[in-house]
Amino acid sequence: MLTASSVRISFIFSLKIILFFYWVFFVGEWYLIRAAQNTEDQYGSLRERMVEVQLKNRDIKNERVLEVMKVVPRHLFMPSEVRAYAYKDHPVPIGQNQTISQPYIVALMTQIANPQPEDRVLEIGTGSGYQSAVLSDLVAEVFTIEIIPSLAYRARETLSRLGYKNVTVRAGDGYAGWSEKSPFDIIFVTAAADRIPSPLVDQLAENGKLVIPVGKVGEIQSLIFATKIGGQLRKTFVTSVRFVPMTGKVQKPD
Repeated sequence: MLTASSVRISFIFSLKIILFFYWVFFVGEWYLIRAAQNTEDQYGSLRERMVEVQLKNRDIKNERVLEVMKVVPRHLFMPSEVRAYAYKDHPVPIGQNQTISQPYIVALMTQIANPQPEDRVLEIGTGSGYQSAVLSDLVAEVFTIEIIPSLAYRARETLSRLGYKNVTVRAGDGYAGWSEKSPFDIIFVTAAADRIPSPLVDQLAENGKLVIPVGKVGEIQSLIFATKIGGQLRKTFVTSVRFVPMTGKVQKPD
């Protein structure tokens, strides 16, 4: 037979158990939040070191580019299993035989294009979405095309989750560009082709700028910077590079 005293003891014991589990839950949550914060702080430190050592110590001098490279969380555009390599001085695989470019190359391509706040940009080869994010903070609008649907979906989701509202991602063959959104002030191509696709030239605004790696698959390619003047491209060699190949229609003869 239960007495008032035993009921009270049972109640107090149950209350202590409940309070204990609440304490474990909230302390556990606190530790998880602190751990996540510490991890983000570590990535932030790695990002600052990347800018100082890999960019400033070379030839990246554009302050706007340096600032955005210091802010964009490159690691969040990578699969979790390779995030430890996010701020290393080399490309990193992201799946589907594609890579996220070396930080220096992202910064270099951005710097030579010298994007302005009012610019509208077309990017061919979304990949992880990292280059799009870098451009997003520097220009008015970014339109980006990825030929591999799963990568396009993942990049769109990542960009949206991180709040990049001026980037529009489309799955498709970038060879044809995005005529309904043209003309573009800048066109970036982040995969190597053996020639510059003519639709991209057509969609580039007068005095617009094009950055593209040109060359054969498996060989050293040339990073080309071109300006459209009088309807024609004036090309300049920037440096030697090695990019994954642009696929789709570009691989077929015109």
